[in-house]
Amino acid sequence: MSIIVCPLHDVEAIARVRRPSYILTLISPSAEPTGFQRLAPYHLELRFNDIAEPGEGLIEPRPEHIQSIIEFGRSSRAQGPLLIHCWAGVSRSPAAAFIIAFDRARPSPAELAARLRSAAPYCTPNPRMIALADEALEAQGDLSKAITEIGRGRETYWGSAFDISKLV
Repeated sequence: MSIIVCPLHDVEAIARVRRPSYILTLISPSAEPTGFQRLAPYHLELRFNDIAEPGEGLIEPRPEHIQSIIEFGRSSRAQGPLLIHCWAGVSRSPAAAFIIAFDRARPSPAELAARLRSAAPYCTPNPRMIALADEALEAQGDLSKAITEIGRGRETYWGSAFDISKLV
């Protein structure tokens, strides 16, 4: 099944065309509610800041967030597309897509990361999310190593939609 990544401002347009059965929202705690449960039968909204290290007044990605992402990804396998978004479509949502794609097919993390960079040259997957997924998926640091090796993506304000499932 498709795993589509996009920024917040593209969700409604992508949902009209791709008709996802699942939408995963990864957004800051202070953001307005998205209301995207009206766009798909299954919607999960996780709220944490896009940070790699703890900061005062901020909520960093936690193990329970990553476990929820993995479980939501697993539950979406049998039905239509999974649409994942964050604010810009650059860090949290590509990280979640990378995690779910790895969990589904267990490809080489380095090859998956290289394909992710090819599809989205601007993406810089959240390193804290990836490190937590390494633990949750017992990947022995291979996910973090692969993301570190592709380095920071090129500068951008917004990502654009891409389908990571075509990469595995």
